[in-house]
Amino acid sequence: MNSILFPCFLTTFAGLSTMFGVIPIYWSKYQEGKIIPSCLLFAAGVMLTISFSSLIPESFFLIFETNMWFPSLLWLGIFIVLGILFSSKISQKIEEKISSNYLYRLGLVSVIALMFHNIPEGITTFLSSSHDLSLGISLSLGIALHNIPEGISVAVPIYYATKSKRKAVFFTFISGFSETLGAILAYLFLSPVMTSFVLGAILAVAAGIMFHISFYELLPTAFSYPITRKKLLCFFVGVILMLFCHFFI
Repeated sequence: MNSILFPCFLTTFAGLSTMFGVIPIYWSKYQEGKIIPSCLLFAAGVMLTISFSSLIPESFFLIFETNMWFPSLLWLGIFIVLGILFSSKISQKIEEKISSNYLYRLGLVSVIALMFHNIPEGITTFLSSSHDLSLGISLSLGIALHNIPEGISVAVPIYYATKSKRKAVFFTFISGFSETLGAILAYLFLSPVMTSFVLGAILAVAAGIMFHISFYELLPTAFSYPITRKKLLCFFVGVILMLFCHFFI
């Protein structure tokens, strides 16, 4: 039992670091017109970098373990497109319910995207920690750092859409706790049956969802506000931060 508790703790720590993303909603001195586009541009930089530097390469190599390179690329493309279509459909369904509140819809779609991203992350962290504790610790630290800006992408739009800190904190918690859900699923069901192809497919779908959110939700919403160089810089800060986490942690 003790061998299970510490991997669960590491996975939960990595997931709930997302909660640090709620900090910007307490910066009351900043105007809505400044903080929203800045945080959305930052979140877009984060999501696109995660997709290109982590999700897509990892997905390809996982699928490649059981396929030749061309079928692997084909499967990768199919699952990315499925992720885009899935995100688009979810966004459309949410819009039908809350069409008058664009930021709220954006926040909810981001929650779904991050859950698709965090559940496989939780599975990976749990299984890695179970087999090699030092690897699990370093992996959880890296994930914890890049989960903070992911939390921003959920908390900021939901807070400014609803003016409710409680809702922003709740949905940020849900997106982070999904990492622990991944650990639970890994322990109860998935570790004996999870194949590299299935995990690769999940990661590719997550990348597709993040593409859709970034190009169709985050960036258009951010550019609907007046954009200055300082705000635009937030996008590149998100890119650089994620590249640092990916290559040096």
